[in-house]
Amino acid sequence: MAGKIALVGGDEFGLSCVEMDGELLKATGAERPRVLVVPTAAALERPSLAANNGVRYFDMLGADAAPLLVLNRDDANDEALLSAVDKADVIYLTGGNPSHLLDTLRESLLLQKMLEALERGAVLAGSSAGAMVMGQRMRFRQWGDALNITPGIVTLPHHERSSRGQTLSDVRFETQAGLAALGIDGATGCVSDGDGWRVLGAGSVTLYKGGDWEKFESGERFVI
Repeated sequence: MAGKIALVGGDEFGLSCVEMDGELLKATGAERPRVLVVPTAAALERPSLAANNGVRYFDMLGADAAPLLVLNRDDANDEALLSAVDKADVIYLTGGNPSHLLDTLRESLLLQKMLEALERGAVLAGSSAGAMVMGQRMRFRQWGDALNITPGIVTLPHHERSSRGQTLSDVRFETQAGLAALGIDGATGCVSDGDGWRVLGAGSVTLYKGGDWEKFESGERFVI
């Protein structure tokens, strides 16, 4: 995989995310990176608002941002609509409903194009629901298979609201099956960095693995 994956714990497009997202834009190597904001997870709420918030935010950071209004399965397989993905430097999945996002992306043309974008060096970022669906497994009301873009990983967003002891118990079965759970705070990202991951942003990332947990602060790296 030539590109980078960024798993964000939520609270995207705020001032506390500027430094983190600035690094993601820099990683593209483009003078003015082309960013697509994909509000699929917010399709059942206010997708245009979510997309426009992201576009204004990334434009402020010096990117050339645009919305990609994929709201349902038909959109996710519309070749004309998705043509912009072929030239995107960053593809950003917003937060919202992870179940709707998963159902929309699974075995879709958009998923295929996102994976192709990763292979050519783009950044694929997801916040909250967007990060959850990228893992091998996810929990939304109950456990189930996700898109497996990041094999062996379960993403737990908004982790600053959680008890580590309770989380350790909640993910015990998944971690016993060999998976690693990443508890990611809001306004915080976990970015693929060669063979491992690097923490960026305002909070921390907690790695749950092998019946134990370890906390990593911004700037620290770890291997799963």
